[in-house]
Amino acid sequence: MVTGAGYDGGMSVDLGGVAFDLDGTLYPNYRLYARLIPFIIREHRLLLAFGRARDTLRGWPAGEMPPGYRFYREQARLIGAALGEEASVAEKRIEQLIYRGWEPLFTRIKPYRDVRQTLERLRAGGLKLGILSDFPPDTKLANMGLGGLWDTLLCSEVLGRLKPDPIPFRELVDRMGLPPERILYVGNSVSYDIIGAKREGLKTALIRPSWWKGGDGNADFVFSGYRQLSAYVLPLT
Repeated sequence: MVTGAGYDGGMSVDLGGVAFDLDGTLYPNYRLYARLIPFIIREHRLLLAFGRARDTLRGWPAGEMPPGYRFYREQARLIGAALGEEASVAEKRIEQLIYRGWEPLFTRIKPYRDVRQTLERLRAGGLKLGILSDFPPDTKLANMGLGGLWDTLLCSEVLGRLKPDPIPFRELVDRMGLPPERILYVGNSVSYDIIGAKREGLKTALIRPSWWKGGDGNADFVFSGYRQLSAYVLPLT
């Protein structure tokens, strides 16, 4: 158990684990986007269809999966319909160009400063560490030099529903083996990460640039650098 006053000396934290979103949370999104520019130009129609399909899937009733529902099949059906091609063709293109095609880029994408040091400090402090991402995390983490640090790795797509649906967060709580109030979920999206985690009773931390003036979704902690997060979870004594 970890108990402390928090980074700013305000909120008390009593945690058994910390879980993270991946994209935009462990590294800044611009580092990926800069390397995707040629792909975005070449495959803009596919990307637009991909984004719209995922918006549609997020809009389904929370916590529900109709009989026979398969996430990847339904995603491919929506994308294929938008592009005028068979779902099987769309599914192969998504797998080749996006899921497998983007993963090698992460060998050249650096995490935020102090990410690995923070994760190692949290582990040394007795905390369980988890990942809940909307995309498969394993290869990305390994390519960024962040493999081998995790007790739980989850992909919401595999679970059938994208964040902020409750199903992925409930599975995260179950896999980490802790009450939700003893898990801190760290993300960069108010809509997907903070709201989704808070609805299931998890503590939340939002990473934002220091100049950010937007809303925080009532996150328990807002930070701009990983040393701040480290000190919040494990206050220096």
